Amino acid sequence: MVDSERGVVRSGRDTVLTPQGTVTSPWQTLVMWIGWIEFDVLLGDVHSLKEKRSVIRPLIADLSRRTESAVAEVGVHDLHRRTAIGLSVVGADVAHVRDVLDRAERMLADEHPEVTLLSTRRGLHSSED
Repeated sequence: MVDSERGVVRSGRDTVLTPQGTVTSPWQTLVMWIGWIEFDVLLGDVHSLKEKRSVIRPLIADLSRRTESAVAEVGVHDLHRRTAIGLSVVGADVAHVRDVLDRAERMLADEHPEVTLLSTRRGLHSSED
């Protein structure tokens, strides 16, 4: 693509050809961070899958709304009192991604007495991995 005002020719994704020579694209220096956390959760007084759903749906909605992340039930679908909830977040700053994961874990453990957090697993990856 040619930008006639600046005399710049774009060649591919990572290089820009200028009249002075080839320069690396600023896009090449951007890093995207992907963080995820999986919660192993024990539910309280639940005796059916319908009751399980009535506990899990508001919990997932609250986590999603307050962390602005993608949240879903990701496992143990067939047991009444157990579930796995996954949360993922994408950001340009690794500190922000870690903060969101930490906040979600604290929120689930401290602000939802209807569930017991048994364990968590985390992952953090960059777009350069």
